[in-house]
Amino acid sequence: MRFLPKSAFGQTVLLIGMLLLINQVVSYLSVTYYFIRPTSAQINSLLATQVQSMLAQDILNASRSKQIEFSRQTGIRILPPDAAAEQGLNGATPYRFMSNQVSEQLLQRADVRISTPTDDAPEGEPYQVWISLKAQPDKWVLIPLSGWANADISPLTIYLMVIGILSVVGGWLFVRRLNRPLHALQKAALEVGKGRFPPPLEEQGSAEIIEVTRAFNRMNQGIKQLENDRTLMTAGISHDLRTPLTRIRLATEMLSQENDWIREGIVNDIEDMNAIIDQFIDYARVDSSARYEPTDLNDLISELTQARHVEETHQITLKLGELPTAALSRIGIKRVLDNLIENAFRYGSDKITITSYFDKKSRRIYCKVRDFGPGIPAQNLTDVFSPFIQGDKARGSIGSGLGLAISRRIISGHHGDIELRNHPEQGLIAEFWLPV
Repeated sequence: MRFLPKSAFGQTVLLIGMLLLINQVVSYLSVTYYFIRPTSAQINSLLATQVQSMLAQDILNASRSKQIEFSRQTGIRILPPDAAAEQGLNGATPYRFMSNQVSEQLLQRADVRISTPTDDAPEGEPYQVWISLKAQPDKWVLIPLSGWANADISPLTIYLMVIGILSVVGGWLFVRRLNRPLHALQKAALEVGKGRFPPPLEEQGSAEIIEVTRAFNRMNQGIKQLENDRTLMTAGISHDLRTPLTRIRLATEMLSQENDWIREGIVNDIEDMNAIIDQFIDYARVDSSARYEPTDLNDLISELTQARHVEETHQITLKLGELPTAALSRIGIKRVLDNLIENAFRYGSDKITITSYFDKKSRRIYCKVRDFGPGIPAQNLTDVFSPFIQGDKARGSIGSGLGLAISRRIISGHHGDIELRNHPEQGLIAEFWLPV
């Protein structure tokens, strides 16, 4: 289990929270040791001094009338246990540290308890300190503390909590503003990786992020220019090649009937070269004008299957599940399906199976094209998606090796993925998925 967040945003907020927590703990300790503890020591010393004065005057053993007169002058009362219980002794809270400090000063064991004013008591009602000496266990000294009721640390607690909350919220807003350009940069980088070129990003944030954004914008424009130059160059090459190819084809038509076998070979080579040129153009073209519309993938599969029924030797078995409609480029997905079906027939077997189904949990549409041929060596499965790479050791070497690279580009443009894997029994499975 990972407790630390991975994002810079989460780590910064966590750091601010930890620093604030340490700051509050230090503040509490400082207040306790430098304010509350000295004040408490002074109060205990005053209490002990007051009791010492009473012991010096022998007030605890004096007559009742003298005790009443002393109480009238000082406000301190001396009560027997039963009277003390009636006055609130039973509800008083004992404090060991106060008992220890008073006992040290009096040189005898003392029991110190404090009773707080009740909720219905009038405002300004003092705290009451009860002191019982070991030498006088049958008497309780009741000393009122009129100023201690105001010594409440709850405002300090509320103040520290408010400061902590405001600091965390302020840090969260600051880090969010700081990370906003990074999120925009991440999305734009993903778009560039899929072959699309977003408009230049707004340069905002800190100086370092502005520099990174500026460098990304320059890189984006440079890649876009390279793509445009490549497309233009490919179109020019294809145009320049097709002109002499057309002349060669016209020249072959002038060959005599005795040379028909030569003419047919040249025509077939010219058609293969035109097909390769078309693949070059398809791979180089950045199809930003593709139109996405709600489409049932099963309809596209059925259309292509019907077109393949022209060849009697080819047999297609369909296992199509119920699919929801998805926003697809009909031309692009048909090109992917046609390429996978063509590869299955050309390099695999005359019998193939096409399966489609919908995964409700991941909200994805899956399509699998399986042949029953020799398959591809496991070490070459990922390489066949690279341009100009073929799994020709097991499946022949016809074509330019761009078909699967083009298919992956189209699927990636739909935010999906495509993969090849060998079937455990026999053949190859080409599978792609598209999000709904």
